[in-house]
Amino acid sequence: MNLLLDEIARATARLADAGAASPRADAEELAAAVHEVRRSELHGVPDSAFDARFWEFVARREAGEPLQHITGRAYFRYLELKVGPGVFVPRPETEVMAGWALETLRDMDVRDPLVVDLGTGSAAIALSIALEAPRARVHAVEKDPTAFVHATRNIEELDERGRVRLHLDDFATALPELDGTVDLVVSNPPYIPMSEWEYVPPDVRDHDPADALWGGGDDGLDAIRVVERTARRLLRPGGYVAVEHSDLQGNAVYWVFAEENGWRDVRNRRDLTNRDRFVTARLATD
Repeated sequence: MNLLLDEIARATARLADAGAASPRADAEELAAAVHEVRRSELHGVPDSAFDARFWEFVARREAGEPLQHITGRAYFRYLELKVGPGVFVPRPETEVMAGWALETLRDMDVRDPLVVDLGTGSAAIALSIALEAPRARVHAVEKDPTAFVHATRNIEELDERGRVRLHLDDFATALPELDGTVDLVVSNPPYIPMSEWEYVPPDVRDHDPADALWGGGDDGLDAIRVVERTARRLLRPGGYVAVEHSDLQGNAVYWVFAEENGWRDVRNRRDLTNRDRFVTARLATD
């Protein structure tokens, strides 16, 4: 075993004692970030190249700082995104919703589909759609200036074809010029009720931006209600919406997209752990 792998083993034990959910993966990711290699290349780092900053990173992770804030990067589908304090770190469960959005776009008989991502954060969903559905035109809306900076940087680095347009705006009033023309609206809005504050993991509660977590209202669904109204305004007849929620809110979010408001084919869909994770609906054509 070389020096770096030996140090990773020691770090794994420390992170496990600190309660990290995936201590070995965290230790390897920290080591890869410090030494500017892939995790699969860690065994090739010579002893002479060991960087003691690794233990600074480990101490920060022990203290509860999110892994992605320490490394400055997060992975989402086929993307490596730059993230940090002030922007929500994208989660694997959201990849399922992005996958549904891409499948829906492929099934549409639309030459150049128009997509809106409300509350884009790091631009993970917007960029995934732009890169995997190359004819799609994507408008990404973000109201927080700090998150907007992160989204701007990711779009500039990853959107080589210029398919994503970023807007600094509140998604309640954004993009009136697109009313009635959008094929798909997708959103991962804040949805946690403040009453559940004590149940949120500390590395989320203390480090992700508050505006990306707390949904408003006693049930946490005020932001989702805004998404429903905005989607109803933006979508063309027959257009689709997808909105993420917690695994306990599926039934409540289902009824936000009421038939009397013009919604059809409302469905709750599940994530990789087989839990309710997002609702999809179609705007009526009549």
